[in-house]
Amino acid sequence: MASEAIDLEKNKEESLPPCCRHTNRSEETKKALLTRLKKAEGQIRGIEKMVENDLYCPDILIQVSAVTSALNSFNKVLLQEHIKGCVTRDIKAGKDESVDELCKVLQKLMK
Repeated sequence: MASEAIDLEKNKEESLPPCCRHTNRSEETKKALLTRLKKAEGQIRGIEKMVENDLYCPDILIQVSAVTSALNSFNKVLLQEHIKGCVTRDIKAGKDESVDELCKVLQKLMK
């Protein structure tokens, strides 16, 4: 009976749209991801102040580049976690469509 409840929960989650699915992350992973996002958020606030204070364009562009780099680092960590966790789990369960989804995500990331 417990396995039936687990199967029902899995089927329920699989039928959800992508925006409603969840991934359980370790506290360490969450902390690392949130730290990277907060860093980028602080950099963006700094850029806003630079614009408000009419600072020199190349200086602002350098800071924008730093934010882009911070977000790319965030993406690398999240993508690694997704491949090692979600995709690997799905492949082991015979859900090859997870690989197709990953390919689509990579195409969007590499635009």
